[in-house]
Amino acid sequence: MILKSRLHILSWITLIIFPAIGLTLLWYLNEYTIAELIQVLEFDKIYSPLTLLGLEFGLFYGIIVLIISQAPLFKELTSQQTELFKKIDFNWLDIIFISFCAGFGEEVLFRAGIQTWFGPWLTTLIFIAIHGYFSLTSLKKNAIGLLLFPFIILLSFAYDSFGLWFCIAAHFAYDFIMFAMVLIENKKEKRRPNNF
Repeated sequence: MILKSRLHILSWITLIIFPAIGLTLLWYLNEYTIAELIQVLEFDKIYSPLTLLGLEFGLFYGIIVLIISQAPLFKELTSQQTELFKKIDFNWLDIIFISFCAGFGEEVLFRAGIQTWFGPWLTTLIFIAIHGYFSLTSLKKNAIGLLLFPFIILLSFAYDSFGLWFCIAAHFAYDFIMFAMVLIENKKEKRRPNNF
């Protein structure tokens, strides 16, 4: 329960503080007005077909990653993280909330904010590095970063053409499918009889 509470707190921080940082930087460094900052959030495009396309893209890429991650190299690398998430007693509302917080907060910070100054390529590298998927000491760990790189770079370039909500939806869908697999595995394990 403590892990779940911490994850919810981190989710709230991601939802509120990350966008606040990105928008504050735009306001301060690029001298955006309040009206321009609201425009950056593109609330008028939430119900766009591009948002649905983003959901499809995130689900598609998530399924590909799940398939590839069954390879022994990736299983070894992701097992520690998966085991940690299995200890958290997720339900469907938890994973929807956590996935949305990550999708919204991180995309506003990285796409609308950081990418404004560093461009798509460097922003993608920063994004993957901050998530711990690049390592100078472990070449194996870099394999996860390389697996995620196409997804993140495509989001970076899609931002200008498809908008913020495409990116938020794709990020949400990707995270959702990853957490959903952990939830489904947890439910399967709970149904299995104990073998001694």
